[in-house]
Amino acid sequence: MIEIQHVSFGYAEDVTILKDVSARFLPGRVAGVIGPNGSGKTTLFRLIAGLETPDAGTITLNGAPIRSLPPKALARQLAVVPQSAHMDFDFTVRDIVMMGRHAHIPRFHHPGTHDVEACEHAMRETGVSAFADKFVTGLSGGEWQRVLIARALCQEAGALLLDEPVSNLDLQYQLSTLRLMRALAREKNACVVCILHTLNLAAHYCDDVLLLWHGAVYKSGTPEEVITPATLREVYGVEATACPLPGGKTEVVPLY
Repeated sequence: MIEIQHVSFGYAEDVTILKDVSARFLPGRVAGVIGPNGSGKTTLFRLIAGLETPDAGTITLNGAPIRSLPPKALARQLAVVPQSAHMDFDFTVRDIVMMGRHAHIPRFHHPGTHDVEACEHAMRETGVSAFADKFVTGLSGGEWQRVLIARALCQEAGALLLDEPVSNLDLQYQLSTLRLMRALAREKNACVVCILHTLNLAAHYCDDVLLLWHGAVYKSGTPEEVITPATLREVYGVEATACPLPGGKTEVVPLY
């Protein structure tokens, strides 16, 4: 479980990015963090990942403060997929995915049988096995994004944190990636937190939604409670209507 309690953060004394943010992300569920550009989503991502320290409040992972965990201990519990990551060296796809096992392999040891199996499984699940021996410097943006997701899966962590994981993907891989995240939550009891821009993907694939606006929590709850015509009008400045779909889901359609 990831718990955020009264977190505030700013990059300068007079610039506050997040203000008194509280949230709880549970195992076995997919949580979506949404909000307009500049609402603080990526800053919250960096705080949960342990890349920044809150000015106030606490962030815990399974009861332990994130910043108190040694890097390897954190990596065994939390896998992180950034919005962008540059690679200028000629590693193969398999090399990069296997890096997800770093926290599990003792120093000066080679990957064991389970490490290799975890790597191969992660590549199959994300559809990158076909170019496993290709250098990553020759990949498209979408292929590289899927490799980063595969690396996170290879970690076999109990929590996954993803910053816009489908932003560079074709529709087929957007859907398959989010289905995979939902399966991990259901079958492995993983705690999955995704920052998403596409509201209807959040509505379809997330169990819980946290909406940030001006650095604060505007609303949290189920997608049906959060992603509503009234919310789109107030936060996004867009008129919309709600259309019921099979299975009890609702799609919010902007009125063009």
